[in-house]
Amino acid sequence: MGDDNGLNGDLNANVKCYTTGDPQLDKAVYQWLSWDKNPRTRAQVEVLVEEGREEELRRRLCSRMSFGTAGLRAAMGAGFSHINDLTIIQSTQGLYKYLSRCFPDFSSRGVVVGYDTRGQEESGCTSERLARLSAAVMLSRDVPVYLFSTYVPTPFVPYAVRRFGAVAGVMVTASHNRKEDNGYKVYWCNGAQISSPHDKEILHCIEESTEPWSESCWDEALADSCSLRTDPLLEVNRSYMEELKSLCFHRGLNSSSPLKFVHSSFHGVGHSYVQQAFQMFGFTPPIPVPEQRDPDPNFSSVHCPNPEEGQSVLELSLRLAERENARIVLATDPDADRLAVAEQCDGCGWKVFSGNELAALLGWWMWFNWKETHPDPADTQKVYMLATTVSSKILQAFASIEGFNFQETLPGFKWIGKRMHELAKTGNHVIFAFEESIGFLCGSMVPDKDGVSAAVVVAEMASYLHNQNLTLNQQLHNIYQIYGYHISKTSYVICNDPPTVQKIFSRIRNYEGEGLYPKTCAGQRILHVRDVTTGYDSSQPDQRCVLPVTKSSQMISFTLQNGVVATLRTSGTEPKIKYYTEYCATPGESDVTALEEELRKVTHSLVEEFLEPERNNLIRRFV
Repeated sequence: MGDDNGLNGDLNANVKCYTTGDPQLDKAVYQWLSWDKNPRTRAQVEVLVEEGREEELRRRLCSRMSFGTAGLRAAMGAGFSHINDLTIIQSTQGLYKYLSRCFPDFSSRGVVVGYDTRGQEESGCTSERLARLSAAVMLSRDVPVYLFSTYVPTPFVPYAVRRFGAVAGVMVTASHNRKEDNGYKVYWCNGAQISSPHDKEILHCIEESTEPWSESCWDEALADSCSLRTDPLLEVNRSYMEELKSLCFHRGLNSSSPLKFVHSSFHGVGHSYVQQAFQMFGFTPPIPVPEQRDPDPNFSSVHCPNPEEGQSVLELSLRLAERENARIVLATDPDADRLAVAEQCDGCGWKVFSGNELAALLGWWMWFNWKETHPDPADTQKVYMLATTVSSKILQAFASIEGFNFQETLPGFKWIGKRMHELAKTGNHVIFAFEESIGFLCGSMVPDKDGVSAAVVVAEMASYLHNQNLTLNQQLHNIYQIYGYHISKTSYVICNDPPTVQKIFSRIRNYEGEGLYPKTCAGQRILHVRDVTTGYDSSQPDQRCVLPVTKSSQMISFTLQNGVVATLRTSGTEPKIKYYTEYCATPGESDVTALEEELRKVTHSLVEEFLEPERNNLIRRFV
C-alpha cells in the first residue's frame, strides 16, 4: 500500500468547500474534513468553521505537535496540534516510515504498544482506542505488534521492548498532566525514550505521511482478529515481577515488619501492580485509598493528578493513614512511573519528601546494599549513579566520598536512559538514577523511571530503618551529616503565552546590556552562567556547554558565590517555567535554619527579579 492509497476520492467529493480567505487555513480545514473519520472531532471543526472562529481554527489546524521531554503531549480534541484519532494515525505512519529505514528486520521484530486509563468523552478519545489505532497502522503494514490487552504502567512498555527485542515501543499516556491531555511516548530498541536525532527524523516522516493510508488504519478491532498481534501482558507481568526480586535485600525482615503502608494510585494504573510488587518482597500489600484505587479519567478526587504537588493532593491518603495507623504513604502518579512518599512524624504531622530528598534516601540505600553484596573495592570502578542537571547534587557528594562514578544529563529521563545504554555497552552498571520531579530508577530493570519498583524499594528501606529504630526523615538527616546538607527548592509559574516566555528569557540574556547575563542574584555575585539553549557556559575554558545544546527549549543555570545553584527552564510537557535552587553545604555545616534562609532569599530574587510574575501575568503555583 503506497502513501497515495488514502482516503482522497470518494470522501473528498462529499466535503463541503469552506472558504475563510486564508489559503493555508482553508487547506488545513479541507484536509481535516477530508481525512478525519471520528464524527466527534470532525464535528468540532465543522462547528468552528460555521461560527467563523478562525483564530481557534488556526490554533488547532495550522501547527503540529513536537517531541518534548516526554514525547508528543497535548490536549485531546480536534486539530493537528491536538491528540486525537487522526494525529495518532499520522504519528504512527511517520514512526513506521522511520523504523523501516532504520531496521531491515523491522517486519520480524515488531513494536510494543501500551496505554493508560485516560479518556475524553466529547472527542471520543481514550488511551485504549488510540493505542488500538496505533496497532492498526502497524498491522496494516504487516508489522507484528505486542499490544497489551489492558492498561499498564508506563515502565512495562520499555521493559517489553527489551524483553521481546522489538525495534520500538509506544505508550499512550499523559502521565500526571491535567485530565484534558494525552500523549504519545516513543521508546527506541534499547528501551530508552527517543532523543535527537530520532525525534526530529520521526517528525519529518510524520509530515510526509499525513494522509491515512487505508481504511485499515481506522479499524480499532483489527488487533482482535490479526494473527500478527500478540498480547504480552501475562509474560511481561510475570517476568517483571520475578526480576523485581533482584532489588529485594531483606525479604525476611519485610515479612515480619510491623510497618503499615497506604498506597494511592491517583485514579490511574498502579493499584494491582504495586500490590503484586509488595507480595514479591514478602510484604503484606499496602492499604489502597478506595476513592483513588480504580481508574477514573476525570481524576475526580484531586484538583491535579500529580502527586508531586504534595500535601494538597495527598489529603485522602494522609487521612486514611492516620485512621489505619500507617506511618508511610506511597502515591504513584496515574501511569505509575513517578512516586511520592510521606511519613508520619511523632507529634509533627506529616513529612512529604521532595524528589531530591527521596533521591538522597534511595541513593544511599542502593549504595548500602550494593556494597554488602560486592565486597571487592575494584568493583566500584564500574558503578554509576545518574541524575538530571536540575536535580540535587547529593549523588555527586556520595560519589566523591564513596569512590563510585556520578554523571549528569539534560532534564528528562530519555537522556538518562540513553546514557545508561552507552554505559552498559562498556561494562558499567547504573545502580540508581533520578530526576527531581519524583522520577526514580532503582537498579537497571528498565531504562526509564519506575514508580512501581520505587514504591516497594522505599517500603523495604523504611522497614529496615524501622528495625534500626530510625525513620526515613531521621536517616535523611544522618545522610546530610555525612555528605553535607543539600537543601533545595523546586517550583514553577504558569505562562500560557509562548511569546512572553521568549521575552522573559531574552531579557535575562541581555540583562546587563546586549549579550550580558545578570551579575548578581539576591546580592550574591553570579560566578558562572550556563545557557543550554544557546550552548554558552562561562565556566568552561572555551565557554561552550558540555551538555548537548537544546535550542527548542529554554534553560539557564547560575552558580552563585555562596554555593547556591539556580536554574530556570521551560517544561517539556506543560506551559510552565520551572525554577530550581539548591544550597550544597559542606559536611559538618549544620545550621540548617541559616542555610534555608539563604536559599529562600536567592529563590525569591530569582523569581521576582528574573521572571517578574506580576508584570508578565504569570500564574503562581497553587499549593
